[in-house]
Amino acid sequence: MKRWLLRILIVTAALALSVIAVGQAGWLTGTPPSTLGVRDGRLTPPALSPNSVSSQANLYPDHPQRETAYVAPLLFSGDADSALEQLATVIRTMPRARIVTLQPGYMRAEFQTPLLHYTDDLELWLDRANGVIQVRSASRIGESDLGVNRARVETIRKSLPP
Repeated sequence: MKRWLLRILIVTAALALSVIAVGQAGWLTGTPPSTLGVRDGRLTPPALSPNSVSSQANLYPDHPQRETAYVAPLLFSGDADSALEQLATVIRTMPRARIVTLQPGYMRAEFQTPLLHYTDDLELWLDRANGVIQVRSASRIGESDLGVNRARVETIRKSLPP
């Protein structure tokens, strides 16, 4: 009985180490979707799997994750461009974050998980017509994100003054 248990533990440990090695090698980062950015006043729809959030999820009534993927847009006071710059400053201080694109009215950042290097894409778009910053945060691969993208957006939200 003890040998059987020991073999299971050894195989389990070997599998775990293999997965970590794959992640450390960068094989789990995925590639940025070609659909990122703003098109016709919209960010990319939320993913079909429950690993993304979007403040524009309600624009897609037939989307299966519309209700669970919705997150409120970011509200700001004062100058809109300054608000986006302030968010860029906040994101630069966040662990494992990298701003990829920062241009007037739009920002895209990447976040990596510490162990397996999964990559999430965050987009912020200054929706001047509605006076808000639209947001989308999504994992590139996988089925679930364990609520990480929603938590990230809420952390960023708290950084904006009321």
